[in-house]
Amino acid sequence: MTFFRFEDPWFLLLLLLFPILVMRERKITNTINYSSLASLKLASQHSSKIKAFVPIVLIYVAIVLFIIGLARPQEGRKRTEILSQGVDIVLAIDTSGSMKALDFKKNEEPVTRLSVVKDVVAEFVKSREMDRIGMVVFGANAFTQCPLTLDQNILLSFINKLKIGMAGDATAIGSAVGISARRLKDLKSKSKVIILLTDGRNNSGAISPLQAAEIAKTLGIKVYTIGVGKRGKAPFLVDTIFGKRLIYRNVDIDEKVLNEISKMTNAKYFRATDLKSLQDIYKQIDLLEKSEVKILDHSEYKELFHFFLIPGFILLIIEIIFSNSYLRRLP
Repeated sequence: MTFFRFEDPWFLLLLLLFPILVMRERKITNTINYSSLASLKLASQHSSKIKAFVPIVLIYVAIVLFIIGLARPQEGRKRTEILSQGVDIVLAIDTSGSMKALDFKKNEEPVTRLSVVKDVVAEFVKSREMDRIGMVVFGANAFTQCPLTLDQNILLSFINKLKIGMAGDATAIGSAVGISARRLKDLKSKSKVIILLTDGRNNSGAISPLQAAEIAKTLGIKVYTIGVGKRGKAPFLVDTIFGKRLIYRNVDIDEKVLNEISKMTNAKYFRATDLKSLQDIYKQIDLLEKSEVKILDHSEYKELFHFFLIPGFILLIIEIIFSNSYLRRLP
């Protein structure tokens, strides 16, 4: 950003003396005495408005330029340097078949759990501009859907493409934590975080959730866990020989294991039963894991006084030359 300032603005107060100088000059000009009528006649022939006013104007303009130069005008450039220590985050999201339960609402309409999760997670990503964020999806298997990146648009496009069943219908919580930890282990950052969201219990994968949590703990990684789904029974839309029908199934979230994972890694467990509670959970995590951002302002100044003093001296020299030659005043 470029701006203009005066280093010594008090010199500009001298400009207030100009009206006094103008009035004084007018009095002097109006009371010139001539030695004879011949001199007066000669003066009338050679005196014109240019001869009368040009020297005065040159002097006045030169004085104004000198005053501005003495006030030291400067062109400033302000640079803002942002020093940030971001958080490295892996979003581990359950896309198993149970995520199609219709126990969440959006605009008063029942929607699948995954539909709500996608919207809330996308908003969370948009609020973390300084952080590297990646995504692991899991069902029967777990895999990296998006490596850690600062490019929010790429990550948001992957979130938008999430589909129920894309990693199988079972739930491999341990594998999800393990793969997420593997993505974070070699990174050097202020904080490493996994946010694991699921609506079930571990029933697949080669590693148990607590074993994976122990690995994360060893690597200094926090694992926040979120259980999604209403308590009791949840509606599912299924195909039957009579068409689509709603059936109700028990919500089976292994809260004990999810709570243990978060405690082992010095994090927290949350339970989301509707859209608002899920939004609040991600806001809480956002506050718990804030990026450290320092903003340093640097200002550099370029002196401009010579652009005023030099023209002022030139005008003064011109006035002296002209006053003693072509614009010479009469005796």
